[in-house]
Amino acid sequence: MWSLLIAAWTAGQGQALAMSYPAEEGVAGITVQWSGHEVPFVLRGERWFATVGVDLDSKPGDHAVTVTYRYQDGRTRVVREPVIVSATKYPTTELQVEERFVELSPEDQARANQEGAETSAIYDTFTPERYWTEGFAVPVNGAKDGRNFGHRRVFNGQPRSPHSGADLRAATGTPIHASNRGRVVLAKDLFYSGNAVFIDHGYGLYTTYLHLSEVDVEVGQMVERGQKLGLAGATGRVTGPHLHWGVRLLDARIDPFSLVRLGAP
Repeated sequence: MWSLLIAAWTAGQGQALAMSYPAEEGVAGITVQWSGHEVPFVLRGERWFATVGVDLDSKPGDHAVTVTYRYQDGRTRVVREPVIVSATKYPTTELQVEERFVELSPEDQARANQEGAETSAIYDTFTPERYWTEGFAVPVNGAKDGRNFGHRRVFNGQPRSPHSGADLRAATGTPIHASNRGRVVLAKDLFYSGNAVFIDHGYGLYTTYLHLSEVDVEVGQMVERGQKLGLAGATGRVTGPHLHWGVRLLDARIDPFSLVRLGAP
């Protein structure tokens, strides 16, 4: 973990960043201003912890964030902490998919636009409660890594947005598990994503599970770490069966495995 002796927080594009401070006598709480949100730190043992994310397209270089200490006697102390974002080189991947997912009909375009607005509204919602206390787990048993995160994608010769999740090898019917405790905020079929589950873990952290063949949870349901969400499949815009596992952290698109590597305070 980082400490006050570190000259600056450092993270690469598309990575989760753990911020940590030692417990100080009289401090009632600490928050950091990140991506337009006031993110609370959580006290675990002798340290305060917060988890934030650096987006895929964040500008490399020197940045700074505002950290606010609130004391039990009512005082506040505000400091500016340096953050260094390092550049990450992501390759380009060319894929062939059904033409209807590239040249959309007016009906499919309207559907895709509506679903895009729906998912954006979910990511814009900041739940001021942290549901998880353990580290995040990979949703496919035995999977050690994923593919394609951050890749610049070309579908049928047409450039599209970067791939914002990790693709995990999973045959159709493979059980898919919740990465951590949270509330289901979307469980439905989407045009591009196929059968999808979105989980809100609180404090601006969401995980997504896409292209499922079966969904076994409902919106509003609280799920536990490791709970079965559904089965892997090949629904939506895909080239074959797999799980697209995504993370949005304060609206930053980050590599899910960078979150797993942080463990849990």
